[in-house]
Amino acid sequence: MTSRAGGEIAGPGVGGPPSAGPPGAGAAARDAGDGGFDARVPGVVFTLLVAACFVAFFLTQHLKHTPTALQQFKLTPVFSPTPSGHIKVESISFKLEQADEATVTIVDTSGSDVARLVHDHPVARYKQFSVRWNGRRGKAHRLASVAAPNGRLILTPILRGPPAPAGEYRVRVTLRHQHRSVLLPRSFMLVRP
Repeated sequence: MTSRAGGEIAGPGVGGPPSAGPPGAGAAARDAGDGGFDARVPGVVFTLLVAACFVAFFLTQHLKHTPTALQQFKLTPVFSPTPSGHIKVESISFKLEQADEATVTIVDTSGSDVARLVHDHPVARYKQFSVRWNGRRGKAHRLASVAAPNGRLILTPILRGPPAPAGEYRVRVTLRHQHRSVLLPRSFMLVRP
């Protein structure tokens, strides 16, 4: 091939010595020289990150608005079931997101059962359920109930076992139909002189 000025143009694929590869191989070789980096990779990664952020946001919002099985859990932080104690019973109350049969158990810091207050007791949905503990070990064989001034029924299990030692305790609620147990995160103290 000659140029307008009559000189020959030399180079790969244009006159001169034959090229070692197919047409366009020079561009591929130049691209391979930068480690095979494709200019589309950052855009794809950015798009995936944005999509993952949206998914995480919507999942978080869904979890925020999903009610937990136990709601409005309340307890007395410290009680002393002794004649000189100011607060003689532990007051425990909660609401359930779904009606169920609940077993309420007091457990010590090692997770061992100390007292079973109620067993498979029906609890209505979104109704405050209240139960008391007198600080004794064992299983309740009977329940006494009293109406609070606000009309709510308060259950008092009759426990006649030995007194539980002073220490930190927690409440475990087992929901029969939901096949789950919830160990409530807050603890309370039983104080003895």
